[in-house]
Amino acid sequence: MDLQLFTESTNSTLFISTTFHSCPYICFMSSDSFTHIDQNRPHMVDVTDKQNTRRIAVAQASVQLPAAVIEQLIECDFHLPKGPVFQTAILAGVMAAKKTANLIPLCHTLPIDNVEVDIELKHHNAIITSRVKTIGKTGVEMEALTAVSVAALTIYDMCKALSHDIVISEIQLLEKTGGKSDFQRHAQETR
Repeated sequence: MDLQLFTESTNSTLFISTTFHSCPYICFMSSDSFTHIDQNRPHMVDVTDKQNTRRIAVAQASVQLPAAVIEQLIECDFHLPKGPVFQTAILAGVMAAKKTANLIPLCHTLPIDNVEVDIELKHHNAIITSRVKTIGKTGVEMEALTAVSVAALTIYDMCKALSHDIVISEIQLLEKTGGKSDFQRHAQETR
């Protein structure tokens, strides 16, 4: 049983359903606050009338590695039986940025002009940073975030034979320029 109530005065929808895993859940959302929700239905944002502008996004993720894994990586020059760990993660990040629209349902397919993925070892953390650029009608934040996420997962995959005590964290947008508004977060020191 599904029940949907729309409040015109607040332009809000209260959605109650028991069809999700046979457990009732309640969702309250305002159509004004989410660009990908139109009358409680997901949709792709129409960017037809937007102007092309230069768009840049920078994202970061952290992969915490146990001391024993770091020692072994340094000992073997970051080359494990599966191959070179950081170089493989960098390639995976670049490839992922180019495939973001295939992974995230409502993302626009964008002509990516440049993707840079860097990995720096700080203490027990591999700090992954991506910078994605395009000239387009919508931003490349999701591409930058996807790049660092997949690069982090690749490091996990490459190192899991050494330890499963690997933590991926702090996936975040650091900066975005172009479009309606810019955003900048000051990177925090990773533990």
